[in-house]
Amino acid sequence: MKEYLPIEDYGIIGDLNSVALVSLKGSIDFMCFPDFDSPTVFAAMLDINMGGHFSIHPLLEDVHHKQLYLPETNVLLTRFLSKEGVAEITDFMPEEEAYRGKEIIRRVSCVKGKMRFKLECCPRFDYARASHTVTQVSEHELIFRCEKGGPELRLMGSVPLQYTDEDVYTEFTLEKGQIADFILEQADQYCPSHQDLSAFVEKSLYDTIHYWKRWAAKCNYRGRWMEMVHRSALVLKLMVSYRHGSIVAAPTFGLPEEIGGVRNWDYRYTWIRDASFTIYALIKLGYRKEATAFMQWVEKQCIDIGDAGHLRLMYTLDGGKDLKEIELNHLEGYKKSQPVRIGNGAYDQIQLDIYGELLDSVYLYDKHVEPISYSFWQNLSRQVEWVCDNWQLADEGIWEVRGGKRQFLYSRLLCWVAVDRAMKIAAHHSFPLPPRWQEVRDAIFFSIHQEFWNEELQTFVQYKGSRTVDASALLMPLLRFISPTDPQWLSTLRRIEEELVSDSMVYRYRPDEEVEGLTGGEGTFSMCTFWYVECLALSGQVDKATLYFEKMLGYANHLGLYAEQLGMKGEHLGNFPQAFTHLGLISAALSLNHTIEKQATK
Repeated sequence: MKEYLPIEDYGIIGDLNSVALVSLKGSIDFMCFPDFDSPTVFAAMLDINMGGHFSIHPLLEDVHHKQLYLPETNVLLTRFLSKEGVAEITDFMPEEEAYRGKEIIRRVSCVKGKMRFKLECCPRFDYARASHTVTQVSEHELIFRCEKGGPELRLMGSVPLQYTDEDVYTEFTLEKGQIADFILEQADQYCPSHQDLSAFVEKSLYDTIHYWKRWAAKCNYRGRWMEMVHRSALVLKLMVSYRHGSIVAAPTFGLPEEIGGVRNWDYRYTWIRDASFTIYALIKLGYRKEATAFMQWVEKQCIDIGDAGHLRLMYTLDGGKDLKEIELNHLEGYKKSQPVRIGNGAYDQIQLDIYGELLDSVYLYDKHVEPISYSFWQNLSRQVEWVCDNWQLADEGIWEVRGGKRQFLYSRLLCWVAVDRAMKIAAHHSFPLPPRWQEVRDAIFFSIHQEFWNEELQTFVQYKGSRTVDASALLMPLLRFISPTDPQWLSTLRRIEEELVSDSMVYRYRPDEEVEGLTGGEGTFSMCTFWYVECLALSGQVDKATLYFEKMLGYANHLGLYAEQLGMKGEHLGNFPQAFTHLGLISAALSLNHTIEKQATK
């Protein structure tokens, strides 16, 4: 009987257009193709029977599985170890810059002994909603054609391929030193059949290894935890669209925040918030090219939206605004977690914080990478003017609650950031700015201190009138709104520890159905844990911060990857891997390392 593997039992490969998730057992169980937001071709993670998969596995009962990345690359090795022999699959996707992407390469090698394998290539096009046909071109080549149209797929192998009905099932044996190569690619005029398959695989493998090693070498981080920081950077790079410069929040959809629950969202889009934080991490690590590409994408959105106040919290990769949410009820969901959703109904919510995150990323880009143009500044100024007029509005907040609008602390805080960073950019360039900007910035500052501070509880609260805290408040000192040693902040930090922290791991808030508009629970938010670590370090609690950071590193999967959340047993929950979590790790490592180095020089 087929069983779902834990979410953390997967690695990720990608070509800067899309990704594939490869399990410890050698099965590709998730892939949207040819782009991040295209329909799935393989989605066994969301329906083990109907979703489709591309597996290569030994025909043995007692097999031990291992998985690792070649150092400083996104080339993935899956090993099979048994008494009969040892073999491995090398999985990679040649990157868009050199190869135009759109292909998965799988090289199977026998290292010791002898091993028999079974290959199963069972695509299910259009989220497993469309049927397809198979055409045998030759003994070593087949074409899959979706009956609804869309990209055709060509499967090529160095061993003979057979198909039954709509799927390919092939068995082959390898002895020590032997290799079998397979390519699954988009079958169009830009991807001709490769006459010498093994030679192409050999060359593209080394080209891909060199590409990733060169990219990783550009990272300027040389502090503690370098391996984890580099891995997080490599993961973030896989989520950047080479074609558009935009960044997905995660490359998956439908993976649950609670097993059997309803919080199953589509993250394959560009959130202004997530992407802005990601750019912060990439700038700090020295990746100017990616930061520049994203700024060009942002500038285009600021031009396209015309009137101020119409900046969306999320967009499609190419800047589209229609992300209508629908449910795929024919899919049972990961471990029967329904509904499986595509699109995201939060796309038309009002979230005031996105202006602050955007302006903060532009401020950092302008300061550390390249000065922005005056025309870009004029477009940004219109957005700041809108914030000045509307900062007191209620909204759905950073967590995109569906229980109605409120005046959230985090939204108010980021409105302050928007105006503050705009003033700093203007000062840097001597741009003229309206006199009222400082008045508004100060008004927001006083509003936060007077309307969101609960004197009885001695804490800043989640929203105006509430009596609970929110982990997003951890960004107050990180965004330089308040000193990390201010007594009001330290008492807020203690309250967050009392209400939201569980053995170093942090819940984003107390579950509240009235606020959320949703039933069910969720795990701890790994991103919030890294914010917490950073706050501890900045407040002088360096030993505690280091201990908690290193404990949190132990919750990464075997490849150093994180989903959005962690469950009670340390299981990974939510979409995987998640950009926000990895950029949180990078930011915490940078901050903690800087604090330790600073202490050492005293």
